[in-house]
Amino acid sequence: MRAVVQRVTRAEVRVGGTVVGRIGPGLCALVGVTHGDDRSTADRLALKLWHLRVLDDGTGTMNRSLAQVSHDGGRAEVLVVSQFTLYADTTRGRRPSWVEAAPAGVAEPLVERVKAALEEVGATVATGRFGAHMELDLVNDGPVTILLETPPRPSANAVSSRGGRMEDGSGP
Repeated sequence: MRAVVQRVTRAEVRVGGTVVGRIGPGLCALVGVTHGDDRSTADRLALKLWHLRVLDDGTGTMNRSLAQVSHDGGRAEVLVVSQFTLYADTTRGRRPSWVEAAPAGVAEPLVERVKAALEEVGATVATGRFGAHMELDLVNDGPVTILLETPPRPSANAVSSRGGRMEDGSGP
């Protein structure tokens, strides 16, 4: 999974001119799903978002996470918006290929899982509407924009690109 994460002072998403999700200060996460992603990938992405230390600590330093804001009694707000175009392949020609993006039947429940996992740890989560044409309006605070990647876990038979064993001990 991939997420483009922006620290925002506010963000909202509209479908057909109607606001369907809105947050105040927090993070806006555009989330893309690829083949091989599963529930554990979604859970790991949600935890990365929850613990990502990009919020101001009061001294002008990016040193706080949503988890810390929540622990201190604040509202830890996240706007999660599905974004299949994060898996665009532009290496050939002028028209992007979307073959690396997971189909809607796979992607939608995983984006919903990111939302649910964030709520389980204490975040206030707003969302867009999966598959809809959306308009996103936000004020980027900083600006701070970060690309997070949470690759699927390797299979038990996976070999690293260097030909050695994977962290789980598998490989030649």
